[in-house]
Amino acid sequence: MDMDRYDKQILAILQDDATVPVTEIGDRVGLTSTPCWRRIQKLEEAGIIRKRVALLDADALNAGVTVFVSVRTSQHNLNWIKLFHGLVASIPEVTELYRMAGDTDYLLRVVVPDIAAYDRVYKKLIQGAELADVSSSFAMEQIKYTTALPLDYA
Repeated sequence: MDMDRYDKQILAILQDDATVPVTEIGDRVGLTSTPCWRRIQKLEEAGIIRKRVALLDADALNAGVTVFVSVRTSQHNLNWIKLFHGLVASIPEVTELYRMAGDTDYLLRVVVPDIAAYDRVYKKLIQGAELADVSSSFAMEQIKYTTALPLDYA
């Protein structure tokens, strides 16, 4: 989908606050409500806007400990991949999963209240799939966190 400056401005507003009314978005970008709404619908239909969500405070929900988990496996077949992906999908504390290039096969982001809760997640991982190595790194401080994607490349 080709995007113009209006689309990018709309996306910037929605990335900052998806609850902004369409009339206000239109006012900010210089469009009336109807064309602004049509653009938002097109962006949703194109899959550029995947979902509108509320971002929650992890500390307020007693899930303020972030652990980055590097996983290596000696299993590189589709059955193992399906098993592992299903296992990780069933663990709500795992908020992100990436298949990596390089020495690490998978990188997980896990959020928990404490080390004991992470240990329970760790045990689920090692009991549920054959893993060659699991390495955990606990985040000491979050310096930057954003869900906003750069729009200059669109």
